[in-house]
Amino acid sequence: MPYHLLSEPIRRYIRDKGWAEFRPIQAAAIQRMTLEREAHYILASKTASGKTEAAFLPILSTVDFSQNGVQVLYISPLIALINDQFERVEELCKYLDVKVTKWHGEANRTQKKKLLLEPSGIVLITPESIEALFVHQPQPLRNMFRKLQYVVIDEIHAFVGTDRGTQLKSLLFRLQAINEGKFHIIGLSATLGDYAQAKKFTGDADNTKVLLDKAESEIDVDFRYFENYMPDLPLSLLKDLYRETKDHKTLIFPNTRGRAEEVAVSLKKISEKVGGHPHYYSHHSSIEKGLREYIENFAKSTRRENFCIACTSTLELGIDIGTVEQVVQIDATSSIASLIQRVGRSGRQAGQRSRLILYATYKLSLLQSLACWLLYREGFIEPPQSNPQPYDILLHQALSIAKEKLGIPLSKLADFLAANVAFSEIDKADMVEILQHATAGDMLEKLGNGELILGITGEKFVNKRDFYSVFQSEESYRVIHAGTTIGEVPLSTQIEEGENILLSARMWRIEFIDHAARRIEVVPTNEGRKPLFSGSASNIHERLREKMFQILCTQSYFDFLDGASQQAIAEMRADFLPFGVQDPKTERVIRFGEKKAQFYTFSSSRINRSLQLIFNAAGAKTTLDDYSSCLTVEATKPLFMRIWSELPLYLERIDTHIAKALRATPALLDFSKWGDLLEEKYQIALLKNRHFDVEGTAVYWGVIRLLG
Repeated sequence: MPYHLLSEPIRRYIRDKGWAEFRPIQAAAIQRMTLEREAHYILASKTASGKTEAAFLPILSTVDFSQNGVQVLYISPLIALINDQFERVEELCKYLDVKVTKWHGEANRTQKKKLLLEPSGIVLITPESIEALFVHQPQPLRNMFRKLQYVVIDEIHAFVGTDRGTQLKSLLFRLQAINEGKFHIIGLSATLGDYAQAKKFTGDADNTKVLLDKAESEIDVDFRYFENYMPDLPLSLLKDLYRETKDHKTLIFPNTRGRAEEVAVSLKKISEKVGGHPHYYSHHSSIEKGLREYIENFAKSTRRENFCIACTSTLELGIDIGTVEQVVQIDATSSIASLIQRVGRSGRQAGQRSRLILYATYKLSLLQSLACWLLYREGFIEPPQSNPQPYDILLHQALSIAKEKLGIPLSKLADFLAANVAFSEIDKADMVEILQHATAGDMLEKLGNGELILGITGEKFVNKRDFYSVFQSEESYRVIHAGTTIGEVPLSTQIEEGENILLSARMWRIEFIDHAARRIEVVPTNEGRKPLFSGSASNIHERLREKMFQILCTQSYFDFLDGASQQAIAEMRADFLPFGVQDPKTERVIRFGEKKAQFYTFSSSRINRSLQLIFNAAGAKTTLDDYSSCLTVEATKPLFMRIWSELPLYLERIDTHIAKALRATPALLDFSKWGDLLEEKYQIALLKNRHFDVEGTAVYWGVIRLLG
């Protein structure tokens, strides 16, 4: 036990806590981080394994907090996670008399002003708040972070391979550029599918070490199938769900905010009718912050009372809400990583097993859920999607730097971007061209002395609050009852005066809509429909689709499926039995009609979109149902097979086909907040990197044999 390596104040903290021993990831981190201080570290272990303490115990034992300036920066993907971790870190720091400050849009302004005047201790922050400091308070930022020694990135898997992650990598490089020494990065995660990418995230892969705790929790799993083709969940499912959750502390993950509201309200109704407990809540990003925090605190503090929270990814990450006895998933997650995070919310007490109940409401959801579970048991987690040339984030950061510097020569800005590890695979010539295009479009303006500043258009972008984030956000209206904000909903055809909606696990009637103030006044009612929220389609990994097809082409028996689930799987298998699939890895099925072909690709979302693009380019009309991985092509069998045989020729001219598709459908680029400001060739490159998979499609074509 590396107890002796810790400082005396931290040893006192451990004694007061009554810890008999360290958890494996804590022991490993203390041993390595106190003795090998020059390295970066990735701490990877299951949820609730003590990763936060694993990072902070050695950091607090080695950092000299008597120096001026912030010494440790904790970065989180969620404000709620910052608020939660603040209490844990602050309790630790009381033993050292070290100041801990939350810095985000909802944090106390007085505390933030004090920090600007006397920067010290530890700051808990989001990437967007770092961006805002660079843009609006560059000099105070330099004073705050010029002696930074450690950066702790919580839930680092939420950043790796994403636009937000590219932004964070760039911000870390910019922080390092103003730092008087070298700070060290500590990444924390329970669900990393590619440790090599995580190591690259630090900007120094060769000097980054992974500490991995392979211990896994025992999980009891139960699959249930309630076939349903209606918009709302069937009453039979809701009654079964109530019976399974009424006597437990439960998190329910229904995948969407609207469904979470439907589940919370429906279960509360049932409970009221039968005299059950009243603790049914919904928890998602559209619910007012104070209400979310009340729910979190109630769940964390209650000992005897059961509760049921229908939630989205807001409770998927590491927020501590105390003892959760079981997790319910309604319909399939889009990834194994998400399933692992959600299951890990239960069974966190010593000696307690995790329990997962998985409800499916249609066959493909059941199939995908089963495939996710089997891959989870095999130890597979999707690797992050690589985005080697993020031209759109480069433009965003160029605007941010121009604002920060208040004038910088183009050559110097290009040199700075070229040195930035976030953009290491972008040619400098392309950087210069993007900057010149931004200047021509008035995003940047070239002064007489040769320096670039923000242009009029650039100023408009940078001065908007949503500039700090690189992800798209929906415009919403606040929902208010008797002067109290309940939450927010996007404006849709459903939002009309006199209509009823569900929000915050209650039913409301819309009394008045103030469009100028983006405000909706409501009163309680007895009926309501779940609100419609926007959402982007998920990218399903090819390994998950392959596992789904493997299940259909084999006769494996799964004892954790209920009778209805067994029957649904049998029916799906019967549909594919006549094709005589021998090798699910290399064979795929096509159903040919007179002038129509249904191609069951069972490949990734990106490959499916690439195949659709190619058949469209060949003049065949197509419909893609990515959820069922079925590409329907209006073509005779000879025409379909001719296009399939010529597919490599279409891949050689893929840029031309993407350009044509983009001109016809500009919404193809909607995944990129800044992509429409780039020249077309860079937009095409973004689509190739993120929306399509040209290389993967070529490999797929070379391996797959068609049956039909």
